[in-house]
Formats: sequence, structure tokens, C-alpha cells
Amino acid sequence: MLQTLSIENYALIEKLYITFPNGLSIITGETGAGKSILLGALSLILGQRADTATLKDDTKNCVVEGSFILDGYGLEELFASHDIEYDTPTTIRRVISPNGKSRAFVNEIPVTVNVLKELGDRLIDIHSQHQNLFIGASSFQTNVVDAQANHAATLAEYRHAFNAYKTAAHKLAEWKEKAQKARQEHDYLLFQHNELNAVQLKQGEQQALEAELKQLTHAGEIKTALTKVNALLSNEELSVDNLLRDAAGNLQKISHALSPAQSLIERINSARIELRDVNAEIETLNGRTELSPDRLIAVENRLNALYSLQQKHHLSSVEELLALHEQIREKLNAIENFDDTLAALQHDYDTQCDRVKLLAADISDRRRQTIPPVEAHITQMLQQLGMPHAVFRIAIEETEHYHASGKDSITFLFSANKDVAPQELSRIASGGEISRVMLCLKSLMVRNSGLPTIIFDEIDTGVSGEIADKMGNIVYELSKHMQVINITHLPQVASKGNAHYVVYKEENAVGSTITRIKPLNAEERVMEIAKMLSGQNVTQAAIENAKELLKS
Repeated sequence: MLQTLSIENYALIEKLYITFPNGLSIITGETGAGKSILLGALSLILGQRADTATLKDDTKNCVVEGSFILDGYGLEELFASHDIEYDTPTTIRRVISPNGKSRAFVNEIPVTVNVLKELGDRLIDIHSQHQNLFIGASSFQTNVVDAQANHAATLAEYRHAFNAYKTAAHKLAEWKEKAQKARQEHDYLLFQHNELNAVQLKQGEQQALEAELKQLTHAGEIKTALTKVNALLSNEELSVDNLLRDAAGNLQKISHALSPAQSLIERINSARIELRDVNAEIETLNGRTELSPDRLIAVENRLNALYSLQQKHHLSSVEELLALHEQIREKLNAIENFDDTLAALQHDYDTQCDRVKLLAADISDRRRQTIPPVEAHITQMLQQLGMPHAVFRIAIEETEHYHASGKDSITFLFSANKDVAPQELSRIASGGEISRVMLCLKSLMVRNSGLPTIIFDEIDTGVSGEIADKMGNIVYELSKHMQVINITHLPQVASKGNAHYVVYKEENAVGSTITRIKPLNAEERVMEIAKMLSGQNVTQAAIENAKELLKS
């Protein structure tokens, strides 16, 4: 339960500190005094988003701290899972700095806002005024039934199975789409594969053919030049070799008188040997060079075939064609293996579907068993709240598809009048009727929730008189099982509390408006309830009426 709450520098709150007892605590005050500001500050330590716009003084930190008695609520495991020391009372603190940075602490251990949210969901249920709008939401209505069915473990198992089922369904659909596209592509890929296969591509072939084509194109010119060079190098009468031999002979004659002559002779002889090798290679090349129109045509045809394939596939080499050929081969192999993959994915999907179907059926059965006693209980409570002909029904229908909470659609039906068939609650109920229905539902839900505390923010909107008194009795009965903090404008409800606080505004020393809260003693409480009955001009009759309310 919430034991203490301290707030500094939040909205209109300069600084305040409140101690809450067990049982029912009432908070009253004029409209705009700041009652809902308390809930906003409290929400910060329950993991809600922080906003620097709420800082009263934007040069100082906003600090909200609460202490909670946790004995008997089974929260030890949650603390251990986040490496937080479990203690009671447990202190939760949130600090918002002027630059917008937020820090959170549980028992002085820094934690994330997500951890605060997880812990807050186990500590307090805040029912704010706008939550009456949720009564028509399918998720809220389903949660009401599930809370009474007491099958949280089965729901958790189902949600895990549902996620696996959705994943399996997505993979299967994705692969089926791929398979369909691949099959449509198969014939074209096979044509491309056969076309490339028929060409029998080889690494380096294009470069060799291009070189050969150049040689074949200029074969006549090449043979003429090679023949002339051969004649110059090896002619019997006048050749380069004979000339070099004569040159060496002349040098030999003077070698006895000219010492460098011998070196020059050796160099000339070396040149003669090199020229003979060159001539031999020229003779070989000349012999190989043929004027072959047939070969020229064959080379041109082969190159044209290669160029055509490259142009068709927007590539620039045989090597790129070979890489494409390999890619096509891999795609064809993958297509041939699609059926095996599809069969495996289909099996996984069927398995997950069977599991979801079994769990959803179990959840649906539990819900259907739970609905009659819930209908009877809520109807009885509504009849006690001044609606003698009220009927509350819960319609449950099977949906076409599975969803995150099963395969059921749950709708609350309501009728306040005799012989009028129940219709969808959110469409026909008035504001006061919705308040009464919501109180009945909340009182039913939180009894089984295991929560230490619930806070009602004007859940009694739209009612008055005897009905307000009866709603106050329900809130009071609920406080016997858990801590209840109730913000109200109704004196009949306010008189039920074990403790009573009033929220008010005043000016501080510098003339700024601030919000304060104070606990009321017995005498002050009489006056506060009398003021709620008669307004600012409190009459003696209102005072006596207030005393009677408190006495009852």
C-alpha cells in the first residue's frame, strides 16, 4: 500500500508531504484546486512519461517520492529479476531536471522508466475520470472477464503461442510468394541457363579470340613484312648476319693494336646470336600465319555470339557472363528445393496453429463459464445502486481469425429499463449509469487483482443523493480488502472515509498560487462535508446533515 507521498516543484505544488493509512482515504477540494495534479505527480513514480512543462520552477528539479508497504503481495521475484534489493517499506523516487533528463530510483538503486512501469502496474490501479470512456473498448471488456476467469497463466501461454503462430504464418506466406514468383520465373531462367550452357563459355576466351581476329584480319600484311625481315636477316649475298661477320673480321685485324677491339667483337657476335634467334622466331611466326578466310569467319562468328550475349544481359565480359550463369544455376537449384522448404514451413505453421487453437478453445471455455456469475453479480450490484430493472449481459462470439487475446469477441450489454432488451452498453448508458457500471466492474476486478492500492478519481460522476450514498458503501466495502484513495465531490461518498484530506490553493510569500493538501480532524471534516452540501455559506442545517452522514 501507499504509505507516504512527497512532491516538490510539480505544477502548482511547491512542496507537500502526505501520509496515507490503510482503508479508505477521501480527497476533496474545489474544482481546479489541484486534486488531479496529485495523480499526475504520483504517475511519475509509476512509470509515466515526464515533461519539463510540469516544473513549477524551471530552474529546480522536480522530485516525487513514495514509500510503499509491500508485505504479502509476492513482489520479491520481480525485485530479484531486476537486481533490486527488496525492502519494506520500499522507496520509489523520480527526479526530473530542468533540462528534461529523468532519473528513477527504487530503494536508491537506479532503474529505467520501464522498470518503474512494470513495478507500478503491480502497486496501484489509478482510475481517472476519462477511463469511463474505456468501458466500451473491447480490450477492457475482455480484461474484465479474464480477471474473473483467473487464467492468467493460460493467457500468457496463448500469447506466446500466438506470436509464434503469427511468425510462422508470415514466413509461410512470404515463402509462398517467393515460390510463386520463382515458378513464374523458372521457364525464363531455364531458357537463359540453356542458352549460356550451349555457348560453353571459357575464362579468357574473349581476349584470345580478339587477338586472333586482329592477326587473321592483317594476315597478308603480316606475312609480307615477316618475309622481308627474314630476307634482310638471312640473305646469302647481303644480310645483316654477313655484314656483322665482316665487321667483326675487320675488328679482329686491328685487335693486336686496339685493346677495346676484342670487347667490341664479342658484342657483335652476341648481337649475331640474338639476331639468329629473332630470325628463327620470325620464320616460325611466318609459317604459322595463314591466310584463312574460314577461320576468320569462325572467329568473327564466335565473338559476335559473345558480344550479343553481353549486350543482351548488359554485361561487358565473358567473366561476367560466367558469373551470371552461376547465379542462374543457383536460382534454379533453389526453385527445385522450394517444395521442401515450403513443406517444412507448412508443418511449422500447422503445429503452431494447432497449439493456438487448443489454447484459444480452453480460454473461450473458461470465459463462457465465468460470464454467468459476472452477469449476475454486476446486475445485482446495479439494482442496489438505484436501478431495480437493470440488466447486465456479456455477449461472447467467436471471431473469424485468432487475435492477441484468443478467438472471442466480448461485448457488454445493458438495459436500465423494464422490458427493454439489453443493448451495447457504451451506446445507450448515460454518464451516471456508466459511472455506476464502472464502479461495479472495478470493484469486481480489483478484488482478484492482488493490487495493494486503487485510486478513484471521481468515479461517482453523474450521481447524487441516495445513489451516491450506495456507491460510497461499495467503495468502503472495497477498502476492507485493499487500500482505496477516492477523489470525490460528493458528501455522501466523502463521509465514508477512514481519513479525509482537502486540497486547496493559496498564495505564497511572493504572491504565486500554490496547491496544498492537509488532513482534516473530526471538526474540520464536519465543516468540509457541510461545505460540500451547501456551498461556501455553510448553514447550521448543512452542519447537522454532515454530522449525520459521518455518524452513519
